[in-house]
Amino acid sequence: MKKTLLRLMAIAMSMLFIAGPVMAGDNAVQTVSYTVNAINDISVSGDPAPMNVSTASAGSEPDEVSDATTTYAITTNGGTDAKKITAGINTAMPSGVTLKINLAAPADATSLNDVDISNATAAVDVVTAIDSIAESGKTITYKLSATIAAGEVSDSKIVTLTIADF
Repeated sequence: MKKTLLRLMAIAMSMLFIAGPVMAGDNAVQTVSYTVNAINDISVSGDPAPMNVSTASAGSEPDEVSDATTTYAITTNGGTDAKKITAGINTAMPSGVTLKINLAAPADATSLNDVDISNATAAVDVVTAIDSIAESGKTITYKLSATIAAGEVSDSKIVTLTIADF
């Protein structure tokens, strides 16, 4: 029995030496091509509530009103300080009525604070120096003021936020 076991072991060992090291079969090579495209997405949580200028202290201009109930989310892979957010309005505000916007800046970016967009039919900067980032829940604050010269007016405006190169 021992002789048989020794013979089998000898045969197995010799096969290893004859066959040489165990080699894998043929190789197959693949080239994986890829692209990461520019990503510049911005979205808002909804529309702010209607803003009504309706009070004033006697002898003073009407009181400014504000709304900070909406937020925005931003994703961009543009690089360090490469992007900005601009704001534009579809048509100018009536004479005597001022609309301002303030966007909370993403990390390491710069908010330009209360930016007057009353006549911004061409977009104006509101946040600059934006790095590659993905953030949400950033507050949008609108401020509406009117002089007594504005009289009684009622309208709505479309504000467009855009990510652009800085």
